[in-house]
Formats: sequence, C-alpha cells, structure tokens
Amino acid sequence: MKQEIRILGVDDAPFVPHSGEQVMLIGTVFRAGNWLDGVLRTYITVDGGDATTALIDMVNSSRHLEQLGVMMLDGITFGGFNVVNIQKIFQETGLPVIVVMRKFPDLFRIKKALKNFSNWEERWNHILDAGKIYKINKIDNQEPIYIQTSGISLEDAQEIVLLSSTRSAIPEPIRAAHIIAAGVTTGESKGNA
Repeated sequence: MKQEIRILGVDDAPFVPHSGEQVMLIGTVFRAGNWLDGVLRTYITVDGGDATTALIDMVNSSRHLEQLGVMMLDGITFGGFNVVNIQKIFQETGLPVIVVMRKFPDLFRIKKALKNFSNWEERWNHILDAGKIYKINKIDNQEPIYIQTSGISLEDAQEIVLLSSTRSAIPEPIRAAHIIAAGVTTGESKGNA
C-alpha cells in the first residue's frame, strides 16, 4: 500500500433534521493521514435521495480525481437519511469506497426509521448492498471502528484506515472534513467526527 495514498474523506455539516433544506458535504483530500492537499464541497437535501449523485459529480469534476486512491465516508447516510449507494459511486467514479462508523449500527432502528419514507425499500437496499460490516481493531487501546467497502479488499481497506488514523480512532480525512464542515456552517467546530 502506498504510504501517501490520496484519500478523499467526506462528512456532512450540521443541519436541521427533517427540514428538507440543503446541507453541505465537505470532502478533504489527504495524503494518507498526514497532509491536507485540498478541500471539496457539494450540497445535498436533508432526508433526500441525492447524496449518491452529488458525491459522484463532486468527485468526477474534481481536479484531484486522477490522484485519488480511495473515498472514505463518515457513515452511509448524510443529512439525516439521505442514504448513499456505495456500489454506484465505485462504478461511476472508479474510486473504491470505505464507509467508516464509530459504532455498529442498529439496523433494526434504521430500518424502522426508513419506513417513514415512501421509497424506504430503495434506501434500505442501499444499506444492504453496502455489504457486510467489519470490525477494525485499532492499536493503542483505541476503540474499534466498523467499515463497509466497495471496490477494495478488506485487507487493503483495513490498512488504509489504520494508516490514516493518525490523530484519533477516526481516519484523519473524515475527522478534518467534520471539523471544516462544522466550522464553516456554525462559525466554530466542536465535538468529534
């Protein structure tokens, strides 16, 4: 694995739940977990269905595209329940995708919440299509994290996660995207990614 692999980490900005408003997604381009090379931005609808298309467009129109080795997402939903189709992102960008989660998701509660949407089955299928959820044990007694992948082996994904987790249990590209998105939206960042 290249020690300076370019990683695009994506997280959403704070938003008003159930508002149907636009929410900003920030992408940070990192060399592994050490150097920030760029920042990307797009917008999606809170609880909408446009996150997959927005991410594909953001990546494919970026001047960083040719250098990127992998995309990391902070979860599989953004802006509430705007569920991402990671298989489609990989197919349409050629960029492998790693979904990173701090905790194992409560799939029963997620499915129950999704049933509030007329197209809940499509959203649920995106979650199922993301595949098995794997536990990644970290070093230095950090809490484990959980991942799903598309277009990359579990071994390579685990190596990239560990390589890029330089400041916390969460990979630096996602942590930085979270900080930037919160700071730009609210005037100051706070909390954890």
